[in-house]
Amino acid sequence: MTKPWHGVLVATALPLTEDLAVDYDRYAEHVAWLAAHGCHGVTPNGSLGEYPTLTPEERARVVTTAVAAAPGGFTVMPGVGAYGAAEARRWAEQAGEAGCPAVMSLPPNSYRADERAVLGHYREVAKAGLPIVAYNNPIDTKVDLGPELLAELYREGLIVGVKEFTGDVRRPYRIAELAPGLDVLCGADDVALELAIAGSPGWVAGFPNALPEACVALWRAASAGDLAKALPLYRLLHPLLRWDSRTEFVQSIKLSMDIAGRYGGPCRAPRVPLTPEHEAAVRQATEKALAEGLS
Repeated sequence: MTKPWHGVLVATALPLTEDLAVDYDRYAEHVAWLAAHGCHGVTPNGSLGEYPTLTPEERARVVTTAVAAAPGGFTVMPGVGAYGAAEARRWAEQAGEAGCPAVMSLPPNSYRADERAVLGHYREVAKAGLPIVAYNNPIDTKVDLGPELLAELYREGLIVGVKEFTGDVRRPYRIAELAPGLDVLCGADDVALELAIAGSPGWVAGFPNALPEACVALWRAASAGDLAKALPLYRLLHPLLRWDSRTEFVQSIKLSMDIAGRYGGPCRAPRVPLTPEHEAAVRQATEKALAEGLS
């Protein structure tokens, strides 16, 4: 690891009490637990952290809680997604004031922004002075940070990397051609093996919330080209990892945490509980992984 956004960074789920208040003590314990089990950092206030449902006070405290709980050398890279560029810049400034070394930023997500709007957005967020990892999630934002646009953002010095969530395993090669030096981080759990083989230096991951040691072992083996170790592990984990790309990913990961002995807990609206069929599928895949000794 040479940069704070490298390695396995966990997009942390946010523990809520039964009355849906944020449990900051439990969140601090979870951050420290992830560090103790081999992960390299956390990305609070991402989609998995249910950031759109948080008040400004809650969102700010999540960041400061993570920083206070993180041991030395453990990265806290908050998401700064917001409807407007000015708000996203303010969240980046808050992250800097809290001691974070970098931030992860979605493009404008309140409408289908064009290229000029995307460039303007990242120019504004960059004024906070922190390295920015862009987050490309066109499934939810309807804005695709394609290789050409990423190359332009990189040429302007606005971003240092991108969390790639399209699931298109061909993209890292095209991005590398157009923007040598731009770090392409794996952003979807169910293509982790493929992007590690492609040379991705980091994985912003969901399922380490439940099974950190297994996910870190997978990433290390795949990054080292040790397919004899990585592929069987990937096959065993994949029935879980693919839930990271489903609409119900937050509920699924929190349920898997509960089954694995970590507190996942409830979600805030508008998320609703899993259907019985989905719950059974997540439960079966988690229990199988645990029975195989994964943790």
